[in-house]
Amino acid sequence: MKQIKQYLLGLVAAGLLVLGPANAQDAMSNSIEAMNVVQQGSVLNVKLTFKEPLKALPPAFSVAKPARIAFDFANTTNGLGKSSQTYNEGDLKSANIVQAEDRTRLVLNLNKAMTYEATLDGKNLLLALVPSAPSQGAASVAHFAKAQPTDTANSIRDIGFRRGKDNEGRITVDLSDANAGIDIRQQGSNLVVDFTNVSVPSALRKRLDVTDFGTPVLNVTTVQKGANARMTITPQGLWEHNAYQSDTQFVIEVKPIIENPNKLVQGSRGGYQGEKLSLNFQNVDVRRLLQVIGEFTGMNMVVSDSVGGAITLILKDVPWDQALDIIMQQKGLDMRKNGNVILIAPREEIAMKEKLDFESRIQIGDLEPLVTESFQMNYIKADAIQRLLADPKQPLLSKRGSAVVEERSNILFVKDTPSRLDEVRAMIAKVDIAARQVMIEARIVEAGDSFAKNLGVRLGWRQTFPDGAVRIGGDSTAISGNLDMSGTQVNLPATPRTGNAGTLSFLLFNNALTQFLTAEISALEADGRGKVISSPRVMTANQVEAIIEQGVEIPYQQATSSGATSVSFRKANLALKVTPQITPDGKIAMKLDVNKDTPNTRLSTGAGVAIDTKHVKTEVLVENGGTVVIGGIYTQETRNNTTRIPFFGDLPYIGFLFKNREFIDDKTELLIFITPRIVADNLSLR
Repeated sequence: MKQIKQYLLGLVAAGLLVLGPANAQDAMSNSIEAMNVVQQGSVLNVKLTFKEPLKALPPAFSVAKPARIAFDFANTTNGLGKSSQTYNEGDLKSANIVQAEDRTRLVLNLNKAMTYEATLDGKNLLLALVPSAPSQGAASVAHFAKAQPTDTANSIRDIGFRRGKDNEGRITVDLSDANAGIDIRQQGSNLVVDFTNVSVPSALRKRLDVTDFGTPVLNVTTVQKGANARMTITPQGLWEHNAYQSDTQFVIEVKPIIENPNKLVQGSRGGYQGEKLSLNFQNVDVRRLLQVIGEFTGMNMVVSDSVGGAITLILKDVPWDQALDIIMQQKGLDMRKNGNVILIAPREEIAMKEKLDFESRIQIGDLEPLVTESFQMNYIKADAIQRLLADPKQPLLSKRGSAVVEERSNILFVKDTPSRLDEVRAMIAKVDIAARQVMIEARIVEAGDSFAKNLGVRLGWRQTFPDGAVRIGGDSTAISGNLDMSGTQVNLPATPRTGNAGTLSFLLFNNALTQFLTAEISALEADGRGKVISSPRVMTANQVEAIIEQGVEIPYQQATSSGATSVSFRKANLALKVTPQITPDGKIAMKLDVNKDTPNTRLSTGAGVAIDTKHVKTEVLVENGGTVVIGGIYTQETRNNTTRIPFFGDLPYIGFLFKNREFIDDKTELLIFITPRIVADNLSLR
């Protein structure tokens, strides 16, 4: 059971198993009831019996190393009562059936790569597996997917490349049909992917140089080979690949492998990865047992003379690196790996040897002659590197080392041992690089929508007595041609905020010209819309603060400590202050301080002019070239004012002659947009 558990953990780390909660089977309607395996000639037949017939063939994928074929059954539970079973029938070693949240995955563990044909027969799924037939001298081919018959021609619509979060190269191929046959094989140092009966447009038949992405992939070449499409991926260093398909998108990932000198089998997958072996020894000499493992793996082993004793060991189908680990744990041994050579000795002996080596290196460093080397700084100040080298928290120079700066030529002279100079050279290569530039553009939009309606009346009455004297409401000049309202009894005209109100005046008098009635009606209806856009922009280096501003400085009187007054100035500016930081995934984090001040002359006093302020200060994370709204203010002012003469203003029909009405509805909105762009080395925005 421990071996099965370890094997399942290896499948989880390899991405072949997805563990989920046990109660997920409540939502599943089908189950696997039986599994039978029969070898007939060169064909390995696998029969799966389900509780309910399958509606379609399940999605599947295969892995070349180790050879595996996996099938996913949606809404299906494992009804066999066990998750692992050993067959050893033909090239099928074992099968694992593990239930996830919404599916069950069947993994066939094979001795070598095989192809399969799947058919449905009622409640049964029949799988016919045959060994792959690689060409003479060619690497084995992993048949990722088998071509399905289709009436439409299949083609590659697009090819993309991107860098993953773990520095893996991810090649995406967009197919017009999901039923394309795909074969993957390693040919020399390259990885070759063949798409069966798939055409490549002429625009995609090219070589993509992706070296600058910093992944193991150097280039990707796509060509047309007869009726098939061939993609050749050229990696470098230690790498491993993984492929999967989602609908019409096929993805192949090439991951880097960081070599671990203490790991026997290199790779990113967890657990033991060596070839399996079986051992059955009774009281055998440890040195003899280590020789057997060395002959099985082809590794060169150097065993210390102090290694001895005997051990009894019974292991069946255990990875050889796990078997070696068990032996060393039982006998108190340790190992150090250097390339294809393994040194095995007691732990105390290896620890003592490493301690002596370390002490000897320190002594050699104290006696090693010093060497002087000059470093020309290109993008950073030499004195900054000098401070970094002499940092007491993490000094890079030895006790005898020194660093001198020549400021005029920006050259750093370092004197130290050759090994320390190598470390200094590597550090300078990482920090003396050109700072990336960022262009930040801000848009401050102020939109206003105002509406005002005003209605007023001026009303007067005059009477002229026989002696010619004007007793009420002005004099006789009221009929001289221009209406004179100097003697009005009702004076409630329209009071517009801006502009002049329209007026309508009329005069009524009797035949004797002794009585006059004068009236003036003034009204105004104003509807205005406006927009003010301010767009400051500034370019700065990564993690360097930049400020740009435009405006005026307003003088005002200020009292001094002696009691006198002096003239001081206050800024009313449009200003943008920003500090950008480019993240490793190409986004931009910014500290922003945006300010827009305007003088308000309507509120000016003897002490000075008032200033309308609009200010926002925040931190945001934006994609390269993306736009984000960092702030907004919306205000609305609604007023309905009525001024009237008591009693007369409430009279029906004629009450409007004794009223002044004003209705105001003003809306203003302020929005601030920020758009950052990373500037490439050729100074073009991307």
